[in-house]
Amino acid sequence: MTPILSKLSKQFLSKKSSNFKRFLYEEIDFKANIIGIKGGRGSGKTTLLHQYAKSSKFKKSQILYISCDHPAMIGQNLYEIADKFSAYGGKLLILDEIHKIDNFASHIKAMYDFNDIQVLFSGSSAMKIEHELGDLSRRALIYDMPVLSFREFLSLKNIAHFPKYSLEDILENHEDIAVEIVEEIKPLEFFQEYLEYGAYPFFKEGEASYHNRLIEVFNTTIDSDLSSLFKINSDKLDTLKKVLYMLCCTSPYEINKAKLSGEAGVAWATLSKYLDYMQKGSLIYLVRGSKGHKTLKVPNKILLNNPNLFAVLCAKPDIGALRESFFVSQLQPKHQVHYHHQGDFLIDDKIIIEVGGKSKDSKQIEGLESAYLALDNIEFGYGNAIPLWLFGFLY
Repeated sequence: MTPILSKLSKQFLSKKSSNFKRFLYEEIDFKANIIGIKGGRGSGKTTLLHQYAKSSKFKKSQILYISCDHPAMIGQNLYEIADKFSAYGGKLLILDEIHKIDNFASHIKAMYDFNDIQVLFSGSSAMKIEHELGDLSRRALIYDMPVLSFREFLSLKNIAHFPKYSLEDILENHEDIAVEIVEEIKPLEFFQEYLEYGAYPFFKEGEASYHNRLIEVFNTTIDSDLSSLFKINSDKLDTLKKVLYMLCCTSPYEINKAKLSGEAGVAWATLSKYLDYMQKGSLIYLVRGSKGHKTLKVPNKILLNNPNLFAVLCAKPDIGALRESFFVSQLQPKHQVHYHHQGDFLIDDKIIIEVGGKSKDSKQIEGLESAYLALDNIEFGYGNAIPLWLFGFLY
């Protein structure tokens, strides 16, 4: 290991830890020998690694942090670093942005032989780590880090601290829950802020520079992460960006393969691969229909991954697409979300949700069991009509 890597690790460990913890922190089993955190850029993975390092039982001299995308890692062998670290009494090896290492899964598999060290790694949501770890995937714990929920945004901004609510709680008791929340804050005021700049924790570093940083996340995800992980030619990367621009200003609709591929300028077979890559890179959601327990191959809707992306991708976002993007981003981490031919979404194969503005009625879902409206611009719900913002309290 080079002196610069040791120095960078010490600098990392000397930083003050954030008091705010993502919901995922409490769900991780830190007793496991190998733990992976996947997620989109800017979602807070590095902060979580830092918080665990600072609170762990190990001495600072027994912890090594490596940022795998640092130039000092060029030409370095990750397994050899881990081997030497273990030989000198190391206990906790933290590997950030591990997808930047060629054949990273083989290094992780080899490290399992070091029974005396714990390995914690983070990487792009597009990593095919579970598949590549093979048998080891049953012993390694892999977690997914989504964007901030509306509830987490309120907490990180120190506006108010609320508990999580289950989907069942929200559906059955939304009127009482909304009253409790409105006693403390005006949710609609802060909901608009969340939609514009609340999905990524780095808003704390300056709201004025937030959109510039988000553009950087967007470009780096495509130009660096997806390009290297899926071997996409550089001349094709603009096609991915073009599709995202199209989604931003288009209302949600059932997919017309010919129209979409025609506007993108590529064949559907190629475009469908690109869409899959972008979903894995936490840039979009592909919402597919559910036929019994079989998920259909062709997506029925394509939505941007979170509402903040609309602010940087187009001047006039489609409000319907923005609302649905928010809804799916808050449901997807804990629930199955499929397309429904009458309502907008089928949740966990049993709950139908129609998303819309406050004037939307229930005509579209009339007569359906377990059907609800998720309405924007309302503070309180009534009956089966639930405030859209309240679905931001699921995690």
